[in-house]
Amino acid sequence: MTRAFNFSAGPAVLPEEVLQQAREEMLDWQGSGMSVMEMSHRGKQFSSIAQQAEADLRELMAIPGNYKVLFVQGGASSQFAMVPMNLLRGKKTADYVNTGSWSKKAIAEAKRFCEVNLAASSEADKFTNVPPQDSWNLNQDAAYLHYTPNETIQGVEFPLIPESGDAPLVADMSSTILSRPIDVSKFGVIYAGAQKNIGPAGLTVVIVREDLIGEPVAGTPAMFNYGTHADSGSMYNTPPTYAWYVAGLVFKWLKRTGGLEAMAQRNKEKAGALYAAIDQSSFYSNPVARDCRSWMNVPFTLADSNLDADFLKQAGATGLLTLKGHRSVGGMRASIYNAMPEEGVTALIEFMADFERRHG
Repeated sequence: MTRAFNFSAGPAVLPEEVLQQAREEMLDWQGSGMSVMEMSHRGKQFSSIAQQAEADLRELMAIPGNYKVLFVQGGASSQFAMVPMNLLRGKKTADYVNTGSWSKKAIAEAKRFCEVNLAASSEADKFTNVPPQDSWNLNQDAAYLHYTPNETIQGVEFPLIPESGDAPLVADMSSTILSRPIDVSKFGVIYAGAQKNIGPAGLTVVIVREDLIGEPVAGTPAMFNYGTHADSGSMYNTPPTYAWYVAGLVFKWLKRTGGLEAMAQRNKEKAGALYAAIDQSSFYSNPVARDCRSWMNVPFTLADSNLDADFLKQAGATGLLTLKGHRSVGGMRASIYNAMPEEGVTALIEFMADFERRHG
C-alpha cells in the first residue's frame, strides 16, 4: 500500500508508526483480549494508558507540578466558553488579541460572558501580521489575556510569547502545541484540540494552573467547570478513550524521535524549505509578514487563480492531498504538522516547480 502525503489542516496526518502500532493492538491490547475501544475507562488497563500518556506529555513539555493536565471533549470551540466561565473569577472584562479566524470565534464566544477588550487586532491588514506588543492596549482590570499563537487558516504565527502582566495568559495552541519547546510557566491556561499535532479528533488537552481552578461563574454546568475534570482525573464522564490512547502513542513517538527540541528543528527546516520555494518564484506568493509566518500552516496563491483547480487535480494525482485553501481566503494551504515527513514537503516543492514550468 502506498500512502499519500496528506496536507490537511485537521484532522491531520499522524505518524505512520503510530498508526501501525494502533493497528497491531486493535483487537488485543497487550494481551488483554480487548481493543482499547472496548475497555472500561475506569478499569486498570485504561487507567495505565491514561496515566502514562499524561506522564509522557508532562515530560515532553516540562509541565510544572502546579499545573493540572485535563483530557476532555468539546474541542477548542468549547474552550472558547470554558475559559471565561472559569477565569473571570468576579471580574467583568478580559483582553483578547485578534489575529485571525479562530481569534474572532474565541472573541465572539467570550462576549456572551464578559466585556471583551480588544487589546490588538490585525484585521485591518487582512490578518497578515501580528501587531507589535508595544502597540497593544491592555486593560489593567482584565481577568486574563487570550491569544491564538498560530492561526491555522491565515498561516500567521506569533514570533514571541506575549507579556500579560499580572493577568493570566491564555493560549489556544491547537495548531502549534508540541511543535517546539515552550515555557509552560508563562501561561495560566493552554488548550488544544488534538486533531493536528496530538492525535485523532475528539480529544482536547487543557493545561491549567491550579490556582485558576475552582471559582467558575455562577450557573456553570459541571462539564464546563475545570474543577470537575481536575478532581476526577478527567474521568467525570466517559472520556474519548481511543483518542486518548492514540495521543499517548504520539507522545511516545515524539520522545523516541528526539523530543520537542529535535521536532522544532525539523519543523523549522520543513517550513523554511517551502517558504523559500514560494519566495523564489514569481508564480507563487504568500501574503504573511515574514517574521509572522507559521511553521505549521503555509498558505499560498497562484499568480493565475484560474489554474487553482488544475493545480489541485494534478497534485492529487501525484499523491499530494488536501491542499485547497480555506474557503474564506482561497488559494492553497499546506499544513505541515509534526507528522508530515520531510519527504512530503520535498515532493510538494518538486511538484510546484514542475507545475510552474508547465503553466507559468
